[in-house]
Amino acid sequence: MNAPGMNAQSDYYYEASARERAQGLLDPGSFTEFMGPQSRCLSPHLAQFNLTGAFDDGIIIGAGLLQGMPVYVAAQEGRFMGGAFGELHGAKLVGLLRAAAAHKITAVLLALDTGGVRLQEANAGEMAISEVLRAIVAARRAGVAVIALVGGRAGAFGGGGIIAASCSRIIVSGHGRISVSGPEVIETNKGVEEFDSKDRGLVWRVTGGRSRALLGGADAYVADRISAFRDAALAQIPNAPPFTLESLQAEQARLSQRLAAYGTCRDATEIWRQAGLEPPAPVADLSEADYAGLSRLPEADHDAR
Repeated sequence: MNAPGMNAQSDYYYEASARERAQGLLDPGSFTEFMGPQSRCLSPHLAQFNLTGAFDDGIIIGAGLLQGMPVYVAAQEGRFMGGAFGELHGAKLVGLLRAAAAHKITAVLLALDTGGVRLQEANAGEMAISEVLRAIVAARRAGVAVIALVGGRAGAFGGGGIIAASCSRIIVSGHGRISVSGPEVIETNKGVEEFDSKDRGLVWRVTGGRSRALLGGADAYVADRISAFRDAALAQIPNAPPFTLESLQAEQARLSQRLAAYGTCRDATEIWRQAGLEPPAPVADLSEADYAGLSRLPEADHDAR
């Protein structure tokens, strides 16, 4: 269902800006932005490369209500440098996560839309991602549910893919893509025989949101609507697993089981065939209704994570 006051035209997640996503995920009129454009939070590094920065450095952070529940939200702007992490970009997110842990906020909604680290801020960007990971762990240990939302133009690649995997839950749409290494990176390092980045069907079978949900790389699949992400977040927050040694051991066991069962497969179609779940058509071509009727892999249940 749509959030109150949201019309269908403005509800498309993929087309929305980061600020529109942050506002649309929350109750109407409840969003308060921290360190907005008026703060002029410009990257100190980009000017050295004669690149124009953004006054919010490509990430929107703030607080609001989700069905009356106080939450924090962060949304990356994939249209600014591919949503890539730099020093200031990461610092804003780290500060938000630390504040969530300190104030015992129920949840942080993290709308990822990133290709990873900015090449212009390589070391600073890598450090930013490591600090974000540390802050997510601290927030989860403090009882904060950190919910990753992936449905934007850039997906969640590089450090963004690792960040998504460290969250309490992952929600993805058909437009979403999740991976540590992008298709071009794999091809460059391992050759086209290993991964043909021009094979769009292969790319989406491996990294696409539909495949990720079927194979257990995401906890919920939603349509391309801000309201759908909002509803899924509301459903996932109460089920967010605790961050304990036991939950980590259970997740490791689940991943080990998947590796033992499908580790020799080179394509998602091989996994589905081996599991007896071969779709009637390419997953990307199925209607939402037909896709919803597909079964997830037996090893795809994340409840212990």
